[in-house]
Amino acid sequence: MSGLRVDHIIYAVDDLEAAAERFRHEFGLASVVGGRHPGWGTANRIVPLGREYVELVAVVDREQAAASEFGRAVMAAVTSGQRLAGWAVATDDLEGIASRLKLEVTSGSRNRPDGSTLRWQLAGVAPALSTGALPFFIQWAVPPELHPGAAVVEHDVRPRGIAWIEVAAENEALHAWLGNYDLPLRITEAPPTLNAVAISTPAGELVLR
Repeated sequence: MSGLRVDHIIYAVDDLEAAAERFRHEFGLASVVGGRHPGWGTANRIVPLGREYVELVAVVDREQAAASEFGRAVMAAVTSGQRLAGWAVATDDLEGIASRLKLEVTSGSRNRPDGSTLRWQLAGVAPALSTGALPFFIQWAVPPELHPGAAVVEHDVRPRGIAWIEVAAENEALHAWLGNYDLPLRITEAPPTLNAVAISTPAGELVLR
């Protein structure tokens, strides 16, 4: 096994508050305020799912966003209408993965509403978000209870986490990127993209597209 696990899904939106209302109305999923990403020109809201989460992301500073890989990807997703902009897998060996794939490791952070700071390291953001088919890699520098997926919120449903992720990609490309992965993937043959994500609940699956 690779030790990789699904961490979060990036869902690009025009307006965070409107998106939060839509997720509550359509899916019964509540969200909490996240914060701004310094230097990226984006801000987020978090839809906690336990160990995983959906990240609602909007551009709040177009100049900053245009100068960052992450910000540009969010702007492109909103413009194209492809709201499922990307996904991330968590690892405890980011340096090893970055070395294998010859990727640069970068750092990110955001301030939580309570004043604490979340910090993480990333690798593979640009190639992953170019199509959404491949995930980027994240390693958190926070204890499990501060992971965004663990945020306390009252959903109208009881999400059990991400059931599956459907991507259009070549098997060889996925294996070259992920190694020997054990992830809940559904793979279709089509131009590379992130097609759909399903969230498991006792009443059935909620599918994001």
